[in-house]
Order: sequence, then C-alpha cells, then structure tokens
Amino acid sequence: MRRQPVLVYDGDCAFCTSSVRFAERWLRPRCAATPWQFADLAQLGISRRRAEHEVLWVTPTGAVHGGAQAVAKLLLSADRGWPVVGALLTLPPLRWAAQGVYRLIARNRHRMPGGTAACALPPPPTAGKPT
Repeated sequence: MRRQPVLVYDGDCAFCTSSVRFAERWLRPRCAATPWQFADLAQLGISRRRAEHEVLWVTPTGAVHGGAQAVAKLLLSADRGWPVVGALLTLPPLRWAAQGVYRLIARNRHRMPGGTAACALPPPPTAGKPT
C-alpha cells in the first residue's frame, strides 16, 4: 500500500505540467505527482480514458477523486492556508462552481498560458454515430 496520495496529470500538456510544478513549488502538497503517461494506471485503479480527461487524486486506500475535487484534495494537503481553500471547494455550492470552472479550463487548456495544441483534450467518443 502507498503511504501518500498520488496526483495523476497529463504530462503531454504544458499547461498541466506547469500547474503541477507551480503547486509543488509554492503549495508544497503532500503527494507524489506523476504524469498518467508514466503511471501504472491499473495499479492506481484508474482508466486511461479518465486520466486523459481530468487530473486525478488517488488516496493511499485507492479512493479516486477527479477534476475540481482532485484540486481540492491537493489544496487540503498543502502548506499554510491552502487547506481552508481546499475545504471550501468540497462544499456546495462552491463545489459545483469549482467543477464548472475546472471543466471550462480543461476544455480550453490549450489556450491557457503555456498551453499548446498538444494540450487539447481528445475528442469525445462518437459511439454509434456514423463518420
């Protein structure tokens, strides 16, 4: 069993990588951060599809939190006053607003500072639709 949580992010996305590096330097969260491309996804209990679409926080017991709640968990594990912000992001209605903001940023991460075309999310599956 792992001793600390794991933050899984998209290592091909410059915006995502820069955000994680910023958090590591300034927030000092108590976790291991790893790109999904280098993570043992099966061992972490997450699918590649999910890892491609959102940042994930995997607890030592195997609970998985995605998107804005992964960010909230990261903040809860950080130094200084950041745990207060993380706790607020777990409460409705801030939780709902945070998820909306997270989705907006995730869909536009290739347009964010440091983002590139490689940062764009893969298109959603077109199951059952003719091409």
